[in-house]
Amino acid sequence: MTATTDGSAGALAPRAAAANDSTTAAPPLTAAEQATARAVEHLLSRQDAEGWWKGDLETNVTMDAEDLLLRQFLGIQDEKTTRAAALFIRSEQRPDGTWATFHGGPGELSATIEAYVALRLAGDTPDAPHMAAASEWIRSRGGVAAARVFTRIWLALFGWWKWDDLPELPPEIMYVPKWIPLNIYDFGCWARQTIVPLTVVSAKRPVRPAPFALDELHTDPARPNPPRPPAPVASWDGVFQRLDKALHQYRKFPIRRLRRSALDAAARWIVERQENDGCWGGIQPPAVYSVIALHLLGYDLDHPVLRAGLESLDRFAVWREDGSRMIEACQSPVWDTCLAAIALADAGVPSDHPALVKAVDWMLDEQIHRPGDWAVRRPELTPGGWAFEFHNDNYPDIDDTAEVVLALKRVAHPDPVRVEAAIQRAARWNLGMQSKNGAWGAFDADNTSPFPNRLPFCDFGEVVDPPSADVTAHVVEMLAVLGQQHHPRTRRGIEWLLAEQEESGAWFGRWGVNYVYGTGSVLPALAAAGIPASHPAVRRAVRWLESVQNADGGWGEDLRSYRDPEWIGRGASTPSQTAWALMALLSAGERSGKAVERGVAYLVETQTEDGTWDEPYFTGTGFPWDFSINYHLYRQVFPVTALGRYVHGEPFPPDRREA
Repeated sequence: MTATTDGSAGALAPRAAAANDSTTAAPPLTAAEQATARAVEHLLSRQDAEGWWKGDLETNVTMDAEDLLLRQFLGIQDEKTTRAAALFIRSEQRPDGTWATFHGGPGELSATIEAYVALRLAGDTPDAPHMAAASEWIRSRGGVAAARVFTRIWLALFGWWKWDDLPELPPEIMYVPKWIPLNIYDFGCWARQTIVPLTVVSAKRPVRPAPFALDELHTDPARPNPPRPPAPVASWDGVFQRLDKALHQYRKFPIRRLRRSALDAAARWIVERQENDGCWGGIQPPAVYSVIALHLLGYDLDHPVLRAGLESLDRFAVWREDGSRMIEACQSPVWDTCLAAIALADAGVPSDHPALVKAVDWMLDEQIHRPGDWAVRRPELTPGGWAFEFHNDNYPDIDDTAEVVLALKRVAHPDPVRVEAAIQRAARWNLGMQSKNGAWGAFDADNTSPFPNRLPFCDFGEVVDPPSADVTAHVVEMLAVLGQQHHPRTRRGIEWLLAEQEESGAWFGRWGVNYVYGTGSVLPALAAAGIPASHPAVRRAVRWLESVQNADGGWGEDLRSYRDPEWIGRGASTPSQTAWALMALLSAGERSGKAVERGVAYLVETQTEDGTWDEPYFTGTGFPWDFSINYHLYRQVFPVTALGRYVHGEPFPPDRREA
């Protein structure tokens, strides 16, 4: 395979020059200091008056397409929104007529189908060159029949696909006891929030009049869903396929009273989990399906619940200067704010700086003091976590909570008693969310059932929330900074991390791309917990990072690494991934090493005049490979953190940790 430097499809980025290559001069400390100062000034200028930071959260055009489909389904489409959404969708089309799910990635079938249908709704004709190219590619990949289930559900809403040709998802799942597999709490919180409203949609099977036909998206319009042989009976796929057939039969003769009661239970569950801002879980997919489900159950569009839900979806829209409209799948103010505060503090901003104090005030107000769905498995645990979004009290997450605590520990707040109380509540909650294996997942404890991913319905992304190295590392780092590095639960977390190290020396990255993120999370945590730089696991990780450094001094890892081992640690250099590698190497005592010097030089040389960095590549992960994220603030906060630690040293040396 030919190496290139642009990260384009089908090519790998170049490996590093040798670690002892002396052709790249180390940047003078003054250059790193100047770059840090410029970046700090820019980051400070982006703080909201209320104290938070939030960058755009860019995903892919399925968000925009589904927004238009929702408006068509509800009969609330308007010309301005449709025109702006279509402008954005067209701008994301690749030269071959497809749409990808991340920058530089390959065309993706379901995304291309949804984008195509959205543009048809916007008035683009099938014979227009860009549309004809898309439909031809779709047919060449198997047509609609080969798309994921969620895409075919959207098409079924308008009669473009048969409901009988979709997996059955009965609302009676609401009554499956929590100790039986496939109860709703066996699913990760994001899947649970989506599946419950979809049980209503599946039961109701609505069909709105289709404004046009979509024959051009089928390989054979006369047989849009050609039969496929079932999986062997003895396989798990075969078992669940036959379970689905049984559920289709049950649908024909349901226990009517049970079905009505289950639909009522689903409606109550949905309404009870609507947040104060009208959204559900602070993320777009559950909100969209919840609106549809409640509307099918008789809630009119003027009902306060639906009105608030629709208004919340409008707040996910980012209107751009060219008149286009991009839909965020989620918003990340808590995450962005704690990372920004950490970056600024590590970059030398005084701990009592007004911007940091204001950020702490805002974060303290966001701490969650009531139980959420996590309490199903931890009913005795006192709340105390933080969520990712502005409003998401039902689903605080362990990762945000750990990073918020690390941010709070860096700031000299005028009310230290209040801050310390918040920290202790958060630490107790995070400790209580530890899974049985000693590690931590993102939202729930012990959410590790093997069955949900087997369902025919669940063919897109992760639907469970098992522990991950990156989340576990952040919790271990938090506990170590709080002086609990010898706590038995902390030691179990460390043991789990050491056991999870790959043979290469790297760690898998669940919520960031990928092994560079995992390794960049784990090494600082091990250092904070007192694991010496000479430890064999640390040395293996350092060698791996040095081996995947690019010739330009940066680091990059393409999302294809989640599927293709050839891409592990490889891709065009990015500021955020370079920063993760530097943070890992600095924590491992490599400050004077060539790899660090070259990495710092990369950040200094690629900084723009306004103090930030360009980063079109997606380095965040929603679901590995299936759903990727470009956090627009990552290109700023992580380079500031890495440069700050290079200039000022590690943030919590042993003499600054709690006893």
